[in-house]
Amino acid sequence: MRRHEGKVALCAGSATGMGAMTARQLASEGATVVVADVNEAGAASLIDAIKAEGGTGLALGFDITEEASVSDTVARVVAAYGRLDLMHVNATDRERNLEDKDCVTTDLAVFDRMHKVSLRGHLLCSRFAIPEMLNTGGGSIVYTSSGASKGSAPMRMSYYIAKAGLNGLMRHVADRWGKEGIRANCVCPGVILTDAIMINTSEAERKAMLKSTPSSRHGSEEDVASLVSFLLSDEEAGWINGQAVNLNGGGLMAA
Repeated sequence: MRRHEGKVALCAGSATGMGAMTARQLASEGATVVVADVNEAGAASLIDAIKAEGGTGLALGFDITEEASVSDTVARVVAAYGRLDLMHVNATDRERNLEDKDCVTTDLAVFDRMHKVSLRGHLLCSRFAIPEMLNTGGGSIVYTSSGASKGSAPMRMSYYIAKAGLNGLMRHVADRWGKEGIRANCVCPGVILTDAIMINTSEAERKAMLKSTPSSRHGSEEDVASLVSFLLSDEEAGWINGQAVNLNGGGLMAA
């Protein structure tokens, strides 16, 4: 399937994991893919793999928390390819997870860092990508949110709030620029068996998590990539706008 033939896609924060799998899928479906990540070596390695698979693209160093870096990245995409049609923003700060507790005990520096990456950084990507999309008649944006955006937990307060805010940003973009040809949606994954999950959980823990869903397996990076690619496609998902789409095997059947 070549649903993204001729399109230019910016995959922000996508050197590894779900973002990397999505970049590979978009490239396999015809998009020219720019992988931008603070892990510049990882981004370059991914683009090498994409090119080996017959795709085209570019790797850029990128810090989603720095306005100048985000602005420069979008400008370099347009300078290289003349347009920006698609964007997948997939960034978070996993290193602070163990420090992210409740609203009484969490250091505000942890809260601020989580929001700087998972919310403010996504705002910056939107701020600089949208004008370029408007220059060529519109575009499509998908943000990686989380099932956490629709629930709560005793811990990881900062993460839950940031992801809920990201859903709000997405709806704002969809509402503000929908009539000008820009769509925005979120994917809200449940448990996805990324390398990070496999390293940081035991088999027993993963089995216990699976019991909370009506499905026979956890999600995969390929599941995320397929949904993001679909949502970015105007041909197949052109009337899907402003939605936070669950991807959790039925673990959450509402909202």
